[in-house]
Amino acid sequence: QVQLVESGGGLVQAGGSLRLSCAASGDIRSVNAMAWYRQAPGKQRELVAAINTGGTTNYAASVKGRFTISRDNAKNTVSLQMNSVNPEDTAVYYCYAVSIPLRKYWGQGTQVTVSS
Repeated sequence: QVQLVESGGGLVQAGGSLRLSCAASGDIRSVNAMAWYRQAPGKQRELVAAINTGGTTNYAASVKGRFTISRDNAKNTVSLQMNSVNPEDTAVYYCYAVSIPLRKYWGQGTQVTVSS
């Protein structure tokens, strides 16, 4: 089992920055890829950014160039640096991990609200 705990959400003005962090615990040696998803009111959950153990990253088109995902394997954390945020970035952000053997884990979510 893997437990994921997010932190760093909150209220930020448009154009500002925010950093989300996710701490993994439990059977962390089994964790492969990690990612951030988000879900806005009335919308489906969507992938924001992902990173594998080798550091290869993948971003949604809507955040590319503004958000940066990073991973510290020694500290078992994954972070999302959010720059130049806009109101469309308002959502609950979820940390996600995939392990080997294949199992999927979700954090409890952290609210990010961008004011215009």
